Amino acid sequence: MTIVTVFNQKGGVGKTTTALNLAAALERRGCSPYGIDLDPQAHLSSIAGITAQSGDDTILSLFQRDRPLQELVQRSPTSGLGVIPSHMELSKVDTLFGKGYDIVNRLNATLRAEKFNTENTPVMIDCCPLIGVLSLNAIFACDCIIVPVSADHLSAKGAMQIEKTLRALEPVLKRRVNRRYLLTRFDGRRGMAWEVLKVLEEKFGADVCRTRIAENVSLAESPAHNKTIFEHAPNSRGAQDYETLLDELLADGFIQQPALTRNEREDIVN
Repeated sequence: MTIVTVFNQKGGVGKTTTALNLAAALERRGCSPYGIDLDPQAHLSSIAGITAQSGDDTILSLFQRDRPLQELVQRSPTSGLGVIPSHMELSKVDTLFGKGYDIVNRLNATLRAEKFNTENTPVMIDCCPLIGVLSLNAIFACDCIIVPVSADHLSAKGAMQIEKTLRALEPVLKRRVNRRYLLTRFDGRRGMAWEVLKVLEEKFGADVCRTRIAENVSLAESPAHNKTIFEHAPNSRGAQDYETLLDELLADGFIQQPALTRNEREDIVN
């Protein structure tokens, strides 16, 4: 299936929330998604209940000694999601390795060589809010990018910078990376939320997701409990929004449809 990078150059816009809960929504559809935590703050790892004791047990080991990705996967004790965790030592990658092509393409090359994702194993990559070796690895490796944009003007400006970055990278990547701009923390009672939506639609047109993630207490609470929104509050507006978002992305072909299981195929035949 699809390798999805979740990235914005502004923090606090819902990157980790989106990566985690889209992965969880895919798992509820019968997939076996992986999450890759490329943020040295390790929020995705932490919410999944995974704490690495050293950098060698994390994605850092890929850069330091080409350790196979499958060896780095750990299972969340709560959701069961497979996650390759991060560690604060990951912040040293830029200094240690520079920004040569072989380094920024390391994750991409390894994912393809190991055939890490198959028909039913999508990958969600969570990024730090900076353009550097880690974020470039995520962009080089992905099939598509989701840019969460919280409903404020500074976040919208961050989205404009992302668009410039992606266009600048196209000659190197030799392709246009498919992207969607996802409005998060949306409160329809606030005029600013509608203003930001209008700006995004005027700038990015069909690349703006029709689904909007509403401001939701349960979404804000779930990380404190080390749970996905579906574990914490499965009937909440937040859970409904991420299910709806996944429906949209699957219907548009942005994320590949999961292959039917043998039982599902037999049910259709019968």
